[in-house]
Amino acid sequence: MESRNLSRYFLILFIVLCNITWVGAEETTILDEVVVTAPRMEEALTVTNNPKAPQQPVPANDGAALLRNIPGFSMIRKGGTDGDPVLRGLAGSRLNLLIDGAELLGGCGMRMDPPTAYVFPEVYDRVTVLKGPQTVRYGNGNLAGVVLFDRDINQLRQPGIRGNGSLMVGSWGRVDGVVSSNIGSELGFLQATISHAEADDYRDGDGRRVHSSYNRESVTGVVGWTPDNDTKITLDAIGSRAKAAYADRGMDGAKFDRQGIGLKAERENVSPLIKKVSGHVYYNYIDHVMDNYSQRTLAVGSMPMVSNPDRETEGARVSAELGLSTATLLTIGFDWQSNKHTLRKGGVNYASLPRIRDMETSMWGAYGELRYDLSFSSRLLGGLRYDYWSANRYSSTNGATMASDNAGLMAGFLRYEQDLQELPVTIYVGLGHAERPMDYWEASTYNGLVATSKIDPERNTQLDLGVLWDTDTLSASASLFYSKMNDYILITPGASTAVRVRNVDATRWGGELDGAWRFMPDWTLRGSLAYTWGQNDSMDVALAQTPPLEAKLGLDYKTGPWTVAGLLRMVSDQDRVHVGYGNIVGTDLGKSSGFATLALNASYRPSKNWLVSVGVDNIFDQPYAEHISRNGVDITGFEQTTRVNEPGRFMWLKVTAEY
Repeated sequence: MESRNLSRYFLILFIVLCNITWVGAEETTILDEVVVTAPRMEEALTVTNNPKAPQQPVPANDGAALLRNIPGFSMIRKGGTDGDPVLRGLAGSRLNLLIDGAELLGGCGMRMDPPTAYVFPEVYDRVTVLKGPQTVRYGNGNLAGVVLFDRDINQLRQPGIRGNGSLMVGSWGRVDGVVSSNIGSELGFLQATISHAEADDYRDGDGRRVHSSYNRESVTGVVGWTPDNDTKITLDAIGSRAKAAYADRGMDGAKFDRQGIGLKAERENVSPLIKKVSGHVYYNYIDHVMDNYSQRTLAVGSMPMVSNPDRETEGARVSAELGLSTATLLTIGFDWQSNKHTLRKGGVNYASLPRIRDMETSMWGAYGELRYDLSFSSRLLGGLRYDYWSANRYSSTNGATMASDNAGLMAGFLRYEQDLQELPVTIYVGLGHAERPMDYWEASTYNGLVATSKIDPERNTQLDLGVLWDTDTLSASASLFYSKMNDYILITPGASTAVRVRNVDATRWGGELDGAWRFMPDWTLRGSLAYTWGQNDSMDVALAQTPPLEAKLGLDYKTGPWTVAGLLRMVSDQDRVHVGYGNIVGTDLGKSSGFATLALNASYRPSKNWLVSVGVDNIFDQPYAEHISRNGVDITGFEQTTRVNEPGRFMWLKVTAEY
């Protein structure tokens, strides 16, 4: 689609959103979507999504694809699943991810398995995104923000069995299913969840088959003891396995195995001062295998190759909420995490080879976060955090020590929020700062930690401001940010044995605008707009891996148990690039063209506990690729493309039930 046509679409949408922002009634309700297309910001810098609800465009069965529907997020495509999430142009360790309160990192040195690859979205009850460095409670390094995948663990009021399940079928052999049951009484419960997802290779809008099949499954169990209304102790365990084909590299993921266990304890109303205390210990083990023969035809003249990294993560966190006064709540806490990464490489008999450690890191941190209610309608929030990080890198050939590093890291924020008396409006402004050290990939894959040089920690100082409007017929928000990044860790071109990472200074700004307006009793207009601009100040070029302008415009019609909706997604071209440079999840491939896609869905709720939804994504079978994408590679039996192309027309049907 030509850029001038896209510009017209963006202008129309901007006018619509501006009108949405200033039209409303007086009573406050939530304008929920039956099929979620663009989750809205309903609190300052906070977006919450229900992963059990139908989503459109339909995400792959992983965390990154689910996050992509949130304004401000992008996803780097590698195949059918296991993409990397990007928030406002920042990815990797700049975006903290906690799964039921536990931090998780992948094993692959080339990011086959980002943390979101081990997320099975419908297993969780709630996904929360906290944008910007505007909290200090969730570990180190949230320069872009924090993503929380959580289950709701509540005391059962009476004995019984509760549960939910869903089944989705779609084009290209897509099948997703999940079943969850919870049995117990007010004294405790037992919860079990099973999920399965599979898909064949999809085809792009030109009918080309993309190397992208996958198979994923997980089993989760939670045992809870709730002796009274104020006490909750849970033990959870998860086992998952998967395999996936990749269109962006010479190997596929033959094995993505995870075992995890966690113990949580929580006590509320301990005393007039201590409102709540909680503790959490956890352990995760990732075992990943990649090869060049099990899911593709071995290229002529090539030898079978296997790489088998693994990672052990141990962690703990404790916190206490202190009611210093009726207007003041202070949360203090401590957290610790240890990571051990090993690797072995070989042929088909790789399992007989010994594992060799190549990296060990540890991090501990302490924080305090305060909320002070200045009045009934205004509040001040702030926090401070200190982390100490240490790392040891070893030779992946013989385990000998190569280099070590450590750093003390600071973070903090201050935010003011004001509810207006005359209007249903909240305004906020906040200043935040966060620092993070080099991660495993920057230190090892790109040689940022060697005996002769070390990469400095990255620092982000960011101003966030915005407004929220919420009435019975209107929900809208606008959030803007301005960021100065010192010692930004930039991936550079070069040989695999060379140092391919450096520190630069950068400037970023942008924001998101979203709204939902019920302009007639049965009709709702929805829209969102997201833009990020980035500049590499040290090299006087565009900051690599910055997404282009993106907009969504949707229209819903709801009558009784029926809903029909459409979604137009428009993405502009991007000519601000720095080819060959980027971050651990991808580098700029060149300029990209804009595109637009249309999706339609319908749903029927025959009763309170049942929902049937059906839809078509990319209804006109548009061939396109996202600007932020991995490059296509030459695979026997497949046509190589510059970027990994997105799926063509996709039809789906989903049934959801509760009992």
